Amino acid sequence: MKIILSIVLTMALHYCCIAQSKKSENPQIFGEGIISTGDYDTHPAFSPSGDTLYFLKCQPDANFCSICVSYNKNNKWSAPEVVPFSGQYSDADPFVTKDGNSMYFVSNRPVTDGGPVKQDWDIWKTERTSTGWGKPFHLDSTFNTTASEYYPTLADNGNLYFGSSGKKGKGRADIFISKFINNEYTTPENLGDSINSPDNEYEPFIAPDESYLIFMATIPNGIANADFYISYNRNGVWSKAKKIPEPINSSATEWGGKVTRDGKY
Repeated sequence: MKIILSIVLTMALHYCCIAQSKKSENPQIFGEGIISTGDYDTHPAFSPSGDTLYFLKCQPDANFCSICVSYNKNNKWSAPEVVPFSGQYSDADPFVTKDGNSMYFVSNRPVTDGGPVKQDWDIWKTERTSTGWGKPFHLDSTFNTTASEYYPTLADNGNLYFGSSGKKGKGRADIFISKFINNEYTTPENLGDSINSPDNEYEPFIAPDESYLIFMATIPNGIANADFYISYNRNGVWSKAKKIPEPINSSATEWGGKVTRDGKY
């Protein structure tokens, strides 16, 4: 199975988000030799200011991943370091909120101190303190199940999008939304037929204004066939998702896609 292991920075907006130009931009390896090293480097998440990058370094079989951080100083990315709360358990799918003060991620870490390592992924959150990232805390059963949850991302209004293989859906994994209303999260809703299928949909990136959704789907079924798809929110109704064309998608596996806060990459 051929899988893209390096972080690729792309002008995806040329294809799927503004649709104002036919200009083609080929994807480029990002931070070659520092961020993208030939190891299993994947799932990038930039800070809102764009000068801090969180990403995963994984074992070759992807059975263990750690969240790493690199800083851009004088137009040069620093050598990555594992963030203080990661490295002991397998962590993945970091997402930094618009104010830069919270990070969501998934992990197999024990839910309680001294408890057993989980056999699935749950969603966790850590908040920034005066001394750095605080102790992560486990989201409750509104979001997490006895099966795996994936790739939490937030819209600017607080609505939380994520993948789940534990909530009732159309395939083994579907994409859900939990709306943030009156400072509370609602019961997650399946995004429906325009997004989800009898195959698997995993990794939703929601636009800050919820105008579009980019996600990974394994159509036909199988991780080797995973590609990026996009759907547009038109007056509260999601358009039928379409596969993003080449060169964003390829014969390899694409995953971990996000758009930078400034909308350029």
